[in-house]
Amino acid sequence: MKLQKFFSTLIVTVAIFGLSSSLYAQDAAKPVASMTWKSTTIDLGQIEQGKPVTVEFEFTNPSMVPLIISSVRPNCGCTVADYPKEPVAPGKSGKIVVTYNSAASGAFTKSTTVTSNASDGQTSLIIKGEVIARKK
Repeated sequence: MKLQKFFSTLIVTVAIFGLSSSLYAQDAAKPVASMTWKSTTIDLGQIEQGKPVTVEFEFTNPSMVPLIISSVRPNCGCTVADYPKEPVAPGKSGKIVVTYNSAASGAFTKSTTVTSNASDGQTSLIIKGEVIARKK
């Protein structure tokens, strides 16, 4: 009797494990959005102080589901960003536009965090360069 109960319990446990594994596998196979970037870092080189510079980070949605960008956040007040507010359809492209105000002279590296429903969740976009002081 004990042996029979043991095998019954073992069969139920294996059945539950198998069912839960197959349900997990179905979730894992569910399509997710993705972003392919032309570049995530742009070197602006030397730029003139006091003249804002705007760059575009281009991306494509190669996945089979719409890409939704939920936020784009620059890491400081010297940088502003604009991005598509509507979902980016599968196979379509878009761009994040970043403007740096170049008020302070010297070397700089600024990041902007893009949050979306893409498989990697967040991407950091980097602009860097050197602001050259205005000639007087």
